[in-house]
Amino acid sequence: MESLFLWFITLLIALIIIVPYYMKFRKTQKEMAARKLEAEKLGINKPRAQYPFIDVSKCIGCGSCVTACPEGDVLGVVYGKAVLINGLRCVGHGHCEKACPVGALKVGLGDITTRDDIPILDEHYQSSVPGLYVVGELGGLSLIRNAIQQGRDAVEHIATTLEPNVHETIKDVIIVGAGPAGLSAALAAVKHNMSYMVLDQQDPGGTILQYPRRKLVMTQPVEIPLYGKLTETEYTKEELLEIWNDIIKKFNLEITTGHKLEHVEKANGIFRVITNQGDYYSRRVVLALGRRGTPRKLNVPGENLPKVSYQLIDAQGYNNDHVLVVGGGDSAVEAAIGLARQKGNVVTISYRKSKFFRIKKKNEDRINQLIKKGKINPIFNSQVVEIKVHSVRLKTDTEIIEIPNDYVFVLIGGIPPFDMLKKMGIRFGGEMKPLVEPEVVHS
Repeated sequence: MESLFLWFITLLIALIIIVPYYMKFRKTQKEMAARKLEAEKLGINKPRAQYPFIDVSKCIGCGSCVTACPEGDVLGVVYGKAVLINGLRCVGHGHCEKACPVGALKVGLGDITTRDDIPILDEHYQSSVPGLYVVGELGGLSLIRNAIQQGRDAVEHIATTLEPNVHETIKDVIIVGAGPAGLSAALAAVKHNMSYMVLDQQDPGGTILQYPRRKLVMTQPVEIPLYGKLTETEYTKEELLEIWNDIIKKFNLEITTGHKLEHVEKANGIFRVITNQGDYYSRRVVLALGRRGTPRKLNVPGENLPKVSYQLIDAQGYNNDHVLVVGGGDSAVEAAIGLARQKGNVVTISYRKSKFFRIKKKNEDRINQLIKKGKINPIFNSQVVEIKVHSVRLKTDTEIIEIPNDYVFVLIGGIPPFDMLKKMGIRFGGEMKPLVEPEVVHS
């Protein structure tokens, strides 16, 4: 009898422990499954650049990858296996890959033969046009760390393949773009005593220049040629620009600004780089242009008014203003957050979707807090139909409304320079089979 009683107590204790755990587990799995289904319906499970590939035969469902992801909701665990939920939010930190105890996850671009937005490159970032290289986010991989590494590696490869230059007027390499990838390429050229020049339509800094004031940028430790390591995991925009400006001065980098690239053509082994300010010649070309390209416009009446901008550099310059931010991505949300924190601003954000779903988790949390406090007024399922001197007209699902307005920030992305690259002869993933196996591309 006593033995039976002990078994009963043991079973009761086990049930008290196991049942709540099981119920919590089931609830979590259902929530993850619902999130995955919603992501698939919205199309946000499909990535824009690199993303984690999961080998389900190895995955043990421990959730280490989910916990390690800085973006918060890229991955989930559904019924014992890791799954990609919000691929659009993946920026390729790679923490999930390192955290996986069984090596079931790898971050990369996948089978690029299905991607019309990814140029086909070999392991040295050389395109389908021999001697023409593509580095940085234009090649599909984001993060400053990747840009620095690719710019360096591309020129390292060029240095090993070039014969001595007998043409004084022809550069060994022309680098188009003065962001992290282009500047890293220039430093590698200096290291190898190559003749080079860097062309850019704006000041050095690349995409970093477009960031709002004091924006934190995650870099991860990386080695800059000749300079040394960036050891911190986060820098502000101003800190990064100061580092690059110091590098430019220290190594006297040859950078020519105010030159917008129009075309690159090759004849008799020599490249002609055509810009709006003139033509230049070189034996190799490295394109480090970025993916943003030309800002997208609304194409509505009044968009040419001086109060309309396509980037926000310093939110602190706006106080006691009625401000409209158009867009639903990270740039738009970060702009709205920055403007809402300034004195006296009335901030409205117009987005054509029913909610924000392409933004980083931390941005989602911040803007939701400001919305609850009444600092930001979101108007979902809306589109701008007219911009007036002192107001803006918006069309919603049910009506056209007009709100007071002093400034409009149109942050709806850009048109990537893919057409220009195709005219140069660069092939993209959707056009042909890759030159190497997918997992080797952008190693």
